[in-house]
Parts: sequence; C-alpha cells; structure tokens
Amino acid sequence: MTLYHKDLAERWKSFSLYEQLGNVGSEVSRALNWQEKQNPKRSITAYERALELMDFTLDDPKNRTRAKELCRLRESLVDYFQGDNEFGSTPDLMRRYFDFFALAARGNR
Repeated sequence: MTLYHKDLAERWKSFSLYEQLGNVGSEVSRALNWQEKQNPKRSITAYERALELMDFTLDDPKNRTRAKELCRLRESLVDYFQGDNEFGSTPDLMRRYFDFFALAARGNR
C-alpha cells in the first residue's frame, strides 16, 4: 500500500482523538462519495488513505486505552470496503458515526 500522508505521521500524534477520527471520517466520506459516483479507483484510494490514518491513530500512545474499539472500527471499514460487509455497515451509519468526531473536534478548539 502506498504511503499517502508521509509528512503527517509524526504530527498526527499532536491531534486529539476527535481530530484524528474526524480526519479519518473525511477520507471515509470521500471513499463513499466516489463509490456512489461509481468511480472505484478514487473510492479505493480514499479508503486506503482512511486506513493509513486509522493506523496512525492506532500507533498513537494516547489511544492505547481505546485500541480494542479502534481496531474494531478499522475492521469494520475493511469489512465494508473489501469484505462481505458481515457487520451490515451502511454509508449512512458510517457518516453519522464519524460526523460526531468532526463536530466534537470543532467544539474543542
């Protein structure tokens, strides 16, 4: 997999969990939008960027207490975009989940 956010890897740790997941959600939303526009190449690229940001989030020491939840979230993204969607995720559910983090990040500034 290509490294998309080379310059962001270390700076990512300075973001709050809300900011991190809000940014992941932006990439997920892009992936869903491209999926709806039937552009699989762009959808996959946005999805890969979302996974990369999820990995940065998992690598952040301050998030260790939430590792189980974050791993489950990553698993649900992989299940939806590459798997059989065994969790029954929908674009609406994913958008609503991530929207809370984006709103919380805005409120914490």
